Amino acid sequence: MNLEDVSKDFTLKIYDELLEAWASKGYTFYTMHDYLLSPPTSGASVILRHDVDRKPENALRMAELQASKGIRGTYYFRIVPESFQSKYIQDIADLGHEIGYHYEDVTLCRGDLDKAIEHFERTLETFRAIVPITTICMHGSPMTKWDNRDVWAKYNYKDYEILGEPYFDVDFKDVYYLTDTGRRWDGHAMSVRDHVARSFDFLVTTTRELIQAVEVETAPKSIMQNVHPERWTDQPFEWFQELAKSSIKNPVKRMIKVVRP
Repeated sequence: MNLEDVSKDFTLKIYDELLEAWASKGYTFYTMHDYLLSPPTSGASVILRHDVDRKPENALRMAELQASKGIRGTYYFRIVPESFQSKYIQDIADLGHEIGYHYEDVTLCRGDLDKAIEHFERTLETFRAIVPITTICMHGSPMTKWDNRDVWAKYNYKDYEILGEPYFDVDFKDVYYLTDTGRRWDGHAMSVRDHVARSFDFLVTTTRELIQAVEVETAPKSIMQNVHPERWTDQPFEWFQELAKSSIKNPVKRMIKVVRP
């Protein structure tokens, strides 16, 4: 790993370069809604997914950058205060992006599935009072024992006019799942729940390596790219804060994966 690549990573500047690389190689950008409604049958594609766990102001900056290039993506917001802020949700939707619900109802209801579905219904209404919601995506809640997807073992999200959920409705045997979990692109060892069965022989660590793979056309042709906007900033102090948080959280996540059944 090139230390210079790491020191310049997770900035909006290099994210801009990544978008340009995808575009220059003919990748078509998709929201989750559009992908599920009309999946591509040919050509290269990248689903732009953003999990807004916190710092919605960072999500807005990323959304503005994409909109300036005519690119649309999906932004999944949680209902907790550090994510759910109606002004940012509306502003991002006004830029042309899709808004989705980053649900964690099982965790918030401490594993009670009946309470969780009631919480889901209320929260969905809260979101839909601001913007249309047609797709949802689970929040991993890595520090808890509950998997938020478990609510769908008893209930069906399609009963709520939901088109789909990435972990259930995208075939990851055909679509490569690329996520910045662990503040790197190969952070699978740090990912407690944000992972899928892997069937691709492709691995990069830094965004510079990813850009180079796109440029030399060794990157998969069908991608879901998941980023957490709070990690991406051009502000030096905030950048170092995020680096420090990841250096603390990643070993904890590794340990959770080892000890959790």
